[in-house]
Amino acid sequence: MRKIILSLLFMLAVIEAGAQSYPTSLTEKHDVAILVIDMQNDFVKPGAVLCVDGALKTIPDINKLIDYGRTKNWKVIWIMRAHEATGVDVDAPRIPLFVDGKPGYCVPGTEGYQLVDGLVPAKEDLIVQKYRNSAFFATQLDLILRRMGVKTVVLAGTQYPNCVRGTANDAMSYDYETIVDTDACSAKTEEVAKNNIFDMRNMGIRCISLDEIKARFK
Repeated sequence: MRKIILSLLFMLAVIEAGAQSYPTSLTEKHDVAILVIDMQNDFVKPGAVLCVDGALKTIPDINKLIDYGRTKNWKVIWIMRAHEATGVDVDAPRIPLFVDGKPGYCVPGTEGYQLVDGLVPAKEDLIVQKYRNSAFFATQLDLILRRMGVKTVVLAGTQYPNCVRGTANDAMSYDYETIVDTDACSAKTEEVAKNNIFDMRNMGIRCISLDEIKARFK
């Protein structure tokens, strides 16, 4: 009986200690996170398998957004598309890019997977790999954001109709304030970009310039 009582007391002590330390104050906290989406060679480098024509020219504006965010203690998260070399985990319409001797795209360990020249993560940044258009689908992104206390996400990267829009829609669905930096996102054409911005604004997603972002977060 004495052993049982001691065991119960020990368990209660452990539970109480856990309750006192949760939510932990040891985890870094940020109100805003910048999500830089798919700025990898296979999407950005001219001549690459899935190059988005407008992506390369957004590099300076992405860096401006990141520089501003760092002054505000915003967390920078690099969203990286990643697939097995066999294509076993790729979305079905793109399976043909992985068969009949084709190399696929965004395979870790290849040049195509790497971030394009001109974008360099800092040691405190995070990298989240994704496998479909949305950075939230089958990833730990929402878990990470909630642990840090993030309320607002600011999106940059490529491209509007696929990964930017998919991520923005899911962010809004998860009740994050969702902002798309229109200076730092891209599409294959200006018309595609304009049409997607129109649609996202009608969905309730803020699509605004970096100057407007700065005015919003003075």
